[in-house]
Amino acid sequence: MSLETRTDDGWATTRFVVLGFGTAGYACADSLIQAGAEHLVVLDDRDNEALREKAVILETLGATITLGPGSTAELPKDVDVVVTSPGVPPHAPLLAQAAERDVPIWSEIELAWRLRDPANAAPWLCLTGTNGKTTTVQMLTAMLRAAGLRTVAAGNVGLPLLEAVMDPEPYDVIAVELSSQQLHYTYSMSAHSAAVLNVASDHVDWHGSLDAYAKAKGRIYENCQIACVYNVADKATEQLVMDADVIEGCRAIGFTLGTPGLSMVGIVDDLLVDRAFIEQRATSALELAMISDVTPAAPHNIANALAAAALARAFGVPATAVRDGLRGFRPDKHRIAQVAEVAGVNYVDDSKATNPHAAQASLLAYEHVVWIAGGQAKGATFDELVIAARERLRAVVLMGQDKQVIAEALERHAPDVPRIVVEATDTGAMQIVVGEAAKLAQVGDTVLLAPGCASWDMFANYGARGDAFTEAVRALGN
Repeated sequence: MSLETRTDDGWATTRFVVLGFGTAGYACADSLIQAGAEHLVVLDDRDNEALREKAVILETLGATITLGPGSTAELPKDVDVVVTSPGVPPHAPLLAQAAERDVPIWSEIELAWRLRDPANAAPWLCLTGTNGKTTTVQMLTAMLRAAGLRTVAAGNVGLPLLEAVMDPEPYDVIAVELSSQQLHYTYSMSAHSAAVLNVASDHVDWHGSLDAYAKAKGRIYENCQIACVYNVADKATEQLVMDADVIEGCRAIGFTLGTPGLSMVGIVDDLLVDRAFIEQRATSALELAMISDVTPAAPHNIANALAAAALARAFGVPATAVRDGLRGFRPDKHRIAQVAEVAGVNYVDDSKATNPHAAQASLLAYEHVVWIAGGQAKGATFDELVIAARERLRAVVLMGQDKQVIAEALERHAPDVPRIVVEATDTGAMQIVVGEAAKLAQVGDTVLLAPGCASWDMFANYGARGDAFTEAVRALGN
C-alpha cells in the first residue's frame, strides 16, 4: 500500500482505525478526514462529556467513534492501518492483535510525515532525548526566528505536528520535539537533521526494556539527510548514530562542554564555538555566543544550547542568529526557575525534573543543596544519582508514593546526609515540605525542587507541583 501524499486516492479507500481519542487521536482523525479518508473508526476506552462533544464533530464528517470500556479490546476485522496515540503501549491488546495480523501501525508522527505536501513540504529539524527536549527545541525555534525564518515548535511540544504540516501557508522549517513513544511506530521520516540529547532509564514500563527505549530514540536518525547530532559525553547517543541507516553524505556532529574536536560544537574559554559548519574547521572555530547568553547557565542547559546551535547551523543559520536567539530565550516555568531568596537561601523550582537523570543534572548545578524529591518513580532507581550528588547534599526532604525508593538509595550511598520524610499527601503537603527544607538550609544553600519522579500521585501534573512549591516559598517569605 502506498500513501505518498495527502492527494493520493489511497487515502479515500484505506480503512483506518485511530486508537485513542485524546489530543493526538483527535488530531489524527481530523487530519485523515481532511486528507479524504472515507473509512475511519476511532476507539477509546474512556467516555466523558468532552470526548462525546468531539465525537459529534467527527461523526458529522463521516467518522465512526466508539467510546467506553471495552471499546479497544478487539481490532475490527476490516482494517488496513492502525494509527495509535503515544499513550498506548505496544502490549495493549488491540496493538498486539494488529502486530499478529501484520496490520501496519503508525504513530501520529508517521501520519504527519505521510500527509506532508511534497510540493511545499517544510524540512524537519528533529530532537529527542530523555531530558532537555522541550527547552532545546524552544532554543532552536528562537534561533531560527532570529534568522528570519517562518518556523514553529511542534510535535511533543507546542503545535501538534499534524496541524503544522497541514497549514495552508507552509513553514520554512519545523523544529520537531519527539518522544520515544512517538518514535516507536515511526518509519518513513527523513529529517533534515536530528539530535539525541541523552539516553537514560525512563519509560521502561512502556517500552519493556532500556534497550528497546534507546532503540526507539535512535529511530530519529534513520534516513537523516544532513547532520546527526550526538552528545559526546553520552556514548549511547553516538552509538545510535553509528547504528543508523542515513542518507549518503549525512555527517555525525558532536556537542560537548569541553573543547570541541573536528566536526563538533563546544566551549572555548567562555564562548560557545563551532568547529563543524565552517570551511576552516580543521584549524579554526567560529564564535557562536557567550556562556552568559544562556539562561540559566547551568551546565546541562549550556549543553542544550549547543545541541540547538548544531541543528540550527546544520540548516545554515548564521552565528549572529544563534547568539540573538539565545539572548532572547527564557525557559518555560518549572525548569530550573528561580523562585525567591528567603533569609539568604535560594529556592529553585525544577518540577519538570521527572526522572533521576534530569534531577541529577539539576543537583550538579549547585554547590550546597537541600533536595526536595519524591513522587512516582516509574520503576527508576536513584543509586547513580545519589553517588554523583552526595557531596553537594546538605539534606533531603522526601515526599510522595515512592519516597522509600529514594530513602533506600540515600541509606546505601549517603547515610550521613540528614533526611526528613513527609507523609502528608493532601493539598497542604508542599507547605510542610518547604517548611522542613527551610529548617535544614543554611545561608548560601539552594533548596531545590527536583523530584526525579512523576507528579500524578499528589498533583495534577508537574506544573501544579511547581506552582504549589512557589506558593509555599512565597508564604515562607511572608
